[in-house]
Amino acid sequence: MSDLANKKCIPCKGNIPPLDLGEIHKYLKKINEWIVLEGKEQNYFIEKEFKFKNYAESETFILNVGKIAESEGHHPDINFGWGYAKIKISTHAIKGLAESDFILAAKIDEL
Repeated sequence: MSDLANKKCIPCKGNIPPLDLGEIHKYLKKINEWIVLEGKEQNYFIEKEFKFKNYAESETFILNVGKIAESEGHHPDINFGWGYAKIKISTHAIKGLAESDFILAAKIDEL
């Protein structure tokens, strides 16, 4: 279990700078197979695609991700369909990544 999964997401009001690429890569080592991508506005986000045997498994996974997101007060972008789910995480208030994004990723990894 990642030490990040034991932490709680902290709501961001936009009063902190986003993590720089060096910090992002340190956090990436603590989560399982997430990738960092750069958005259109030169902001970073993390993303991971999950594979499943059918639609029902994808849906169950997404419902569980939703429960985690609600309990943490941190909501990812979710795209899913038959046999897959793609999760995209960033902190919109700072247009980038914060520690809470990696905490949420670690909790999702535990599913």
